[in-house]
Amino acid sequence: MDTLSHSVTETLREWILQGMLAPGERLEEIPLAKKLGVSRTPVRAALALLGNDGLLEHQPKRGYTVRVYKFEEVMGAYEVRSVLEGLACRRAAQRGLDESTQDELLACLAQGDAILACGRLRPEDHAPYQQVNVRIHNAILHAADNSWVTRFATQAQTTPFASDRIMLWDDYETIYRSHGDHHRIVEAIIKRDAARAEALMREHVYYAGVILTNNYERLARQETPPGAPARLKQGLLAQP
Repeated sequence: MDTLSHSVTETLREWILQGMLAPGERLEEIPLAKKLGVSRTPVRAALALLGNDGLLEHQPKRGYTVRVYKFEEVMGAYEVRSVLEGLACRRAAQRGLDESTQDELLACLAQGDAILACGRLRPEDHAPYQQVNVRIHNAILHAADNSWVTRFATQAQTTPFASDRIMLWDDYETIYRSHGDHHRIVEAIIKRDAARAEALMREHVYYAGVILTNNYERLARQETPPGAPARLKQGLLAQP
């Protein structure tokens, strides 16, 4: 895939994950090409790839639409992430971190600490912390040095509502707890405690799924959990 097609693909992927393209929405090449300032060719390639990735559905004579995920599918992605990213932590601890990866992880922890130091999560903090989170998880996958683990963990990570590339919750306590997990996970990897590193990561990802389940059930009862994302409030997941 050429550079332009890759850029268009990743832009559309982010729009889907961020809810800028709503589940069930029909995606047409010409309007998307105009919006992105490109020709139809890279858009066509991007739609095909995102269809293969499962983010879009193709229907005869109707083209591509944004896939509506069932709640059970999202929870399945959390289960896969929990196991595979736990395995990645085990392998990273067993192999040991090279200097650049350890420096990257420690820098991410420090940046996250600085973001959360004020005792609340400000709107302008969302994007920087999101990037910190992505960098931590990606660095651990890289340190595992297993292309199969990376491939399938990444696929699970890019499932809407199970992704590490978006922040599902706006409340400070949830994010603070999550970042504390990051500290404990990285510490275990550096100490080469493979069993603890794996267990901590599995719990970290599993807990994120528990939060989603609890808040989704509250929304189903017409309650609004604190920090719930607009997409979840709008019912953009299929009912279980």
